[in-house]
Amino acid sequence: MLLGPDPRKGQVPPSAPVPQVTLDQTDKQAEERIVERTPEQEAMEKLVRQCMAGDSHAWQQLVASQHRRIYAICYRFTGSPTDAEDLTQDVFLKLYRNLDSFDAFKGSFQTWITTLARNLLVDHFRRTRMDRVSDSMDASFDGEDDGPTFADRLADTRKTQHEHVAGLELKTRIQTALKQLSPELREAVILRDLEDMDYKEIAAVLKVPEGTVKSRINRGRGELARILGKTERQVV
Repeated sequence: MLLGPDPRKGQVPPSAPVPQVTLDQTDKQAEERIVERTPEQEAMEKLVRQCMAGDSHAWQQLVASQHRRIYAICYRFTGSPTDAEDLTQDVFLKLYRNLDSFDAFKGSFQTWITTLARNLLVDHFRRTRMDRVSDSMDASFDGEDDGPTFADRLADTRKTQHEHVAGLELKTRIQTALKQLSPELREAVILRDLEDMDYKEIAAVLKVPEGTVKSRINRGRGELARILGKTERQVV
């Protein structure tokens, strides 16, 4: 019995399978891993590769491009300039040690470094044993849209009763109110309303479903509005 093409006829025996021209499994997997990236993301990935290659100037550029944003996240979470600066340094130290683990196919660099910062902030919260506020809320929110931001919720009250309140004072009250939220609500509101991340990015950072992200944002905004409304009534 012939196992290959019959040299006498130049044909493949009927019992032999006919080869099909298709993408092999490896090609399909590679195709699935292809993600569209913006020019900014590609530039950042190039900078990361330069850092991995030992380019100290590239590292300085990377830190300079991310420092302000990471500090802002740390400050908004802790409310302490000193703690925020220390945590920012910790984030970049951890970034330096783990830079080679960044995988552009799994998400953007912004999402990745935000995840590093978030994990350090959670550890900081646990270590310092900050006052925990229950995140159980009476109100529930339905629908895909997460509704107005807490600033929008506060707008009408400010227009009618508190136009004399300076913007800086409002910022201080918002920061104080943020500290009263539970960590999971606080980080969701910060990433959405203050860092302008989308639901998918926040879900990747927090490692929870998008539906959970939306729920936490809505609950956090509602609680912030309640706290801010209470503090404003105390000022009057």
